[in-house]
Amino acid sequence: MTARSIPTRTWIELALLGVIWGGSFLAIRLALNEVGFVTSVAHRVFWAALILWGYVAVARLPVPRDPRIWIAFFVMGLLNNVIPFSLMAWGQLHIPTGLTSVFNAGTAIFGALLAALLLADERLTLRKSIGIGLGFAGVAVAIGLESLRDFDIRSLAQLAVITGTVSYAFASIWARLRLTGLAPQVAAAGMLTGSSLVMVPAALLMDGAPRFDIGWQAVAAIAYYVIFATAGAYLLYYRILAAAGAGNTMIVTLLIPPVSIVLGALVLDEVLSPNVYAGLALLALGLIVLDGRLLRRKSAPSPSGP
Repeated sequence: MTARSIPTRTWIELALLGVIWGGSFLAIRLALNEVGFVTSVAHRVFWAALILWGYVAVARLPVPRDPRIWIAFFVMGLLNNVIPFSLMAWGQLHIPTGLTSVFNAGTAIFGALLAALLLADERLTLRKSIGIGLGFAGVAVAIGLESLRDFDIRSLAQLAVITGTVSYAFASIWARLRLTGLAPQVAAAGMLTGSSLVMVPAALLMDGAPRFDIGWQAVAAIAYYVIFATAGAYLLYYRILAAAGAGNTMIVTLLIPPVSIVLGALVLDEVLSPNVYAGLALLALGLIVLDGRLLRRKSAPSPSGP
């Protein structure tokens, strides 16, 4: 399936997913004004897990009983939720939301590299190597020379967010190796359940009992990233994946940062340095090269006349 063959409805859903996930960075930052970052993640995975299990029950999807699958859910929860959600939430305390979303766009770059290194059926071709190289260059440019030269809390926050994207990449490898053959909604619910088993006790230990005196803005922010940016987004993502394929779904990676950057500027008065935009441009170019379809269309011979 090519990008041109995606149905109009799927294009709309893809754009909607980009807006939803782009808005999640602002919502998380607003919640962090009143709750600890560990508690914010605990809210996200626990309530989203309940919502998805409700969907599984209504849809009457089969629930796995094999303990090995539940262990795989737990590991997936660590790699795809616990580690990246926690590192990125902490990082957002020290760097702009827009910059966090730019680093998040590097997930596909790290995923391609790890797939080539760890999966036998993935080869690191010249095109992929160039795309990955451009992506790494984009991350380095977005970080900025001053952060590489003067290591401070902001530099540490940037590294934390980047580490979160690497964890996302490992999660994609783990899902391919251990979670194939399952209904994706069940896999997402199981993953979030495994995450909750870690994050809820961690939140109680580190932040104490949940507070009920937080303001409406924090409540609305938590509700947004639980209902829309986690539970709803997973359901929408898998719907798009089935209709458009993995390559086309990767387009959402490029839609998220502009939404996050605009919202951060409008709501939080964030101003990003020019190197961040240059880094995003390099990342986008790396993703285009990595995908390869646009290049193939450019080099394809013109169709002959009738």
